[in-house]
Amino acid sequence: MMTVEDWARIRHLHQAEGLSQRRIAEELGLARETVARAVRSDRPPRYKPRPPVVGSAWTAVEPAVRSLLAQHPRTPATVLAERVGWTGSVTWFRENVARLRPRYLPVDPADRLAHAPGEQVQCDLWFPPVKVPVGDGQRASLPVLVMVASHSRFLAAVMLPSRRTGDLLAGMWQLLSGQLGAVPRALLWDNEAGIGRGGRLAQGVAGFCGTLATRLVQARPYDPETKDIVERANQYLETSFVPGRTFASPADFNAQLEAWLARANTRTVRALGARPVDLVAADRTAMLPLPPVAPSVGARWLTRLGRDYYVRAGGNDYSADPAVIGRLVEIVMDLERVVITCEGQVVADHARSWANGLTITDPAHVSTAKVLRRRFLTPQPLAEPEQELVRDLAEYDAAFGVTGLDGQVA
Repeated sequence: MMTVEDWARIRHLHQAEGLSQRRIAEELGLARETVARAVRSDRPPRYKPRPPVVGSAWTAVEPAVRSLLAQHPRTPATVLAERVGWTGSVTWFRENVARLRPRYLPVDPADRLAHAPGEQVQCDLWFPPVKVPVGDGQRASLPVLVMVASHSRFLAAVMLPSRRTGDLLAGMWQLLSGQLGAVPRALLWDNEAGIGRGGRLAQGVAGFCGTLATRLVQARPYDPETKDIVERANQYLETSFVPGRTFASPADFNAQLEAWLARANTRTVRALGARPVDLVAADRTAMLPLPPVAPSVGARWLTRLGRDYYVRAGGNDYSADPAVIGRLVEIVMDLERVVITCEGQVVADHARSWANGLTITDPAHVSTAKVLRRRFLTPQPLAEPEQELVRDLAEYDAAFGVTGLDGQVA
């Protein structure tokens, strides 16, 4: 197609410079017929204007989509398509909605925070993409409690048997007293059910924080930027700790994790330009010391021991001394033990199993139950009958003034 510029150049070369049509075609790279038409024509080429573009199907529904997004900006694209009667490509509709939606969503900027030493430790649960043997042929995907000091990025973690409140408190105390060695001024959590939701703390959490003299801060829902430090730590664990490892038990997992953390805390954090192991001293100096008395952790509750002398704890049944059947017993369960007491006396002490649905029995309890059962089934001998007491009836006659047949008082 010959443009106006091509026509002007052809006319100049032919008339002003006297070049032949063949030479012009070679220099401009045009067809000889195109050059010939330009030489014969005394006016530049004109083309018919293109007809106006007919509106697409999206153009027809876009005002309705905008109106719906203005009222409910998070409405799914499929719902919007149904409301506006869209019958075309769903993918095309989603792409156009995705282009419009940011204009109607409220803006929620995330500030860059600077954390002072000792100010905060971020806490979260990480679920490794592996199942660990927990005994009795069972394998389970267990939670790992991850705690990161916000200033130094010092990382501590431990695998727990569950995400119940008692286990979470026991895990936090184990990491604070062991790996960190101090208490931060604030513990940051999300809305984990075992810690609390909707601004209300789970039972036992307030007492735990009171003993440590710290406070617990809950992040807003759907606000991952608030605890982005621990979120990055979770990703780091998943990509750098798990691959290529096998675990024989939860204890083996924790042993490997502790050894790996000792090396991980010596890496240089790019955002800090330093190693967590070098900065954690400043964190510990600004933190609170550990309390002189350990906080109450684990789970603790009362129940009445039934005839089968077993109690349910952590998804398993544990035996207790049958001698206290029918009496109230207290169960204390931490990460390692399940201890049952009655009026201050220990009536059972078991190693806690991280499996589920097991019956854990102390042979001594079975022996005691056998003795008590035999004693219950053996008939008791009757007591010796007391000596029969016989009283002279005349004494009653005299007492009540009864006369006999002879007219005398008997």
